[in-house]
This record gives sequence, structure tokens and C-alpha cells, in this order.
Amino acid sequence: MCYGGRAGGKSYAFADSLLLLGRQKKLLIACLREIQDSIKDSVHKLLADRIAFYGLSDYKVYEDRIDNRVTGTRFIFKGLREQDSQKIKSLEGVDIAWVEEAQSISKRSWEILEPTIRKDGSEIWISMNRLYENDPVWTAVAANPDKRSWIRRVNYCDNPFCPEEMRLLAEKCRRENPENYQHIWMGAPLSQGAERIISATDVRRAFERKIASTTSPLVVGLDIARFGDDKTVFCFRKGRLVTGFESYGGKNNVEVANIATNIIEERRPVRLFMDIGGQGAGVYDILKDRGFGEIIRGVYFGEKALKADRYFNRRAEMWDKINRWLGELPPPELPADEDLFDELTAVNKKFDGRGRLQLEDKDEVKKRLGRSPDKADALALTFAEPVYDYGMPKLYGNGKVSVEEMFSLAERGKNSGW
Repeated sequence: MCYGGRAGGKSYAFADSLLLLGRQKKLLIACLREIQDSIKDSVHKLLADRIAFYGLSDYKVYEDRIDNRVTGTRFIFKGLREQDSQKIKSLEGVDIAWVEEAQSISKRSWEILEPTIRKDGSEIWISMNRLYENDPVWTAVAANPDKRSWIRRVNYCDNPFCPEEMRLLAEKCRRENPENYQHIWMGAPLSQGAERIISATDVRRAFERKIASTTSPLVVGLDIARFGDDKTVFCFRKGRLVTGFESYGGKNNVEVANIATNIIEERRPVRLFMDIGGQGAGVYDILKDRGFGEIIRGVYFGEKALKADRYFNRRAEMWDKINRWLGELPPPELPADEDLFDELTAVNKKFDGRGRLQLEDKDEVKKRLGRSPDKADALALTFAEPVYDYGMPKLYGNGKVSVEEMFSLAERGKNSGW
């Protein structure tokens, strides 16, 4: 993997190296990126330009591939998002897979690609300008590299061929905006606080075990699948503690209502907040007909916020409540779930013309993640409306106890001292 900022020469170095290797022996080289609507979106032009620059007459450039007429090497070009688990099997014979702009590769795409490139001696070459701390490919490859991984940071100052004009632009950016300089020119990930509504640091902190038990009432969030690959997810939260999630695929309205009925009857939540957009309205009607009208509450993510002067819609309002909850004391606890981490830290924020908080469309998040943020939305639903909560968490370690326990101990120890 080569990563870094602008003008580091990563793409040129990869292109030149692959063209050279392709002249030495027969190789199948796949040039991959997340989205390739046309060949213009690929590195096809870069390779063709380098062939012309060096005068490599043994290469023949076609509209959809590049062949070496001497060794038989072939370059192919594909977008990973368009490849399902069956189509991507065509890459099993690839010798080298070049993943360009890997910061845009979704977790789903990487999980399909990595085990597919498995020919003896095959390699995956990755070039990227990091976007966020938890870019899926960075997390999978570079965060904890194994002995087979080679990771190198390359910036404009490491590139002997960097044009002087680019060096001047970099220095200008360094003087005027040091933070942008670190991201654009030095390859540092963006500070998530600038664009993401929830920071990676806050979520990681919430993954630490700290709550042994709590007397808070149970609140359930139910995000109901809207499309074929979406999941129906129940989230269970007791005040500062999220006890878990349950996910289901391929369930119809009656089946989802049956699961919800069992949860209500067995776990006795004080509220079950459910998304009633799309299929959710049918589930809501079934549960209401079964006599659960006092427990269930229907929520439209796109409806007017309770605090309409601050939030664009209910979705932005509920997600901001997660953000605030993560920062309040005592510290909350979430299940240590990497899918949940990706979902919570994937959503960008912005502000409308009235200065109200707004979130990017769910479809954009789904494109980036490769799936819908169903667990995160189920958690958000537990914050749909205020629920009276006088419960206290009991914390692990260091003799920490609740306020009630502290005074109870003091009463019992009046005659014996502390």
C-alpha cells in the first residue's frame, strides 16, 4: 500500500511499474476502483499516456483493455460496486489487482475482493489518499498490518519528479491553512469533527466495558427493512447502556410484528419506537391492533423535528441526541461492534439555510458503506422522544458505585466510621 497526499506520484509509479512487469512475463492485471461508470473513470487513460510517453510499441490500447502483444499481459478495468459475489469470481485468476483511490472502497467491496485475489503469488496493490480515520481499506490493511503487508507513506516532498509549481502550492497551503495542508498534501485523514456528526473517538470510548448493571427502563428502537438487502434491526437501550441488537433479514410485516410482540411481552419495554416509513406502517398497524398502542410509537425520519428551530427533521434530531449522549456523564456503553462503529461514524452533517442541523441522505451513506446503516438508525430511534428515566448505572472497577449506593453505605457505617 502507498498512501499520502497530492502530487506524491503514487499513481504514476504504480502505472510505470505494472507496465514494466507486464513486459517481462504474462500477467493478468485488474485495475479496480469502487465506482466505474465508464472507462473514463479508470486509470485506462493514465496507462495509455504512459505507454505513449515511453513509446512502448509492444502494448496495444483498446477501448476496454490494454494488451501486450509480446508477453500476452492484459490489463482489465472494473468498478467493484457493480460486481456481485458471482461476477467478481472472474478476478480469481488475476496476478495483480491495483486498487486505485482505495479511500472510496466500501467495506463490503473489500470483503468480497480480498479473498478473491488468491492465485499463488498474486498481489493487491493499493494507492490512496486517506479520507477518514476509519476508511475501510485502511482499517483492514494498514491499521494492523501482517508480515505480508508493505505500507509506505508518499508525499510531494518524497517525489523527485514533483513539479515546482505543485511545491509552491503546497507551501502556500501550509502557511495559510495548516489543517488542510496536513490532509491535502501530507496524507493525514480529515478531522471527523468537521464533517461527521459522530466522532470515531467517542464511539471507541463507548465500546469500553464500564457498566455492570443499570436500573434504567428498557427502550427499544426498531428500524424496519425497506429494501431487499436491508436488515430489520431491534436496538435495546437502558439509559446509558445499550445491551444489544437483533438483526433479521427477509422478514415480512407479520413476521416482524410477531418478533416485536414477543419482545414486548417478554422484556416489557416502556417504549418501542419504530420507523413507520415504507414497510414500517404495516407493522405498526398490526401491533396497534394487538393492543400495544400504549407501548409503541411511530416515527417518520423525514418528519418535522420536535425542536424544528434547531433540526431539519427528526432523523437529524435523533442522531444529534446520540452524539450528545456519547459525550455526557456517566460514560455510556455500546456493544463493541465494528459494523456499528462504521455506521455511526459514516454520516456527514451540514446546515440548511436556517442554520438547522441536517444529515446527508441515507442513500449516500449506503453507497459509501455498501449497506444501509440499520443498527445506527435503530439506536437513533431509542432517542425519538423523552422517556422518564430515574435509573442509575453501577460501574465496574475502582470501587465506583451509584449515588444511592454511596449514601446507603454511609448510613450503614455511621457508627463504624469510613
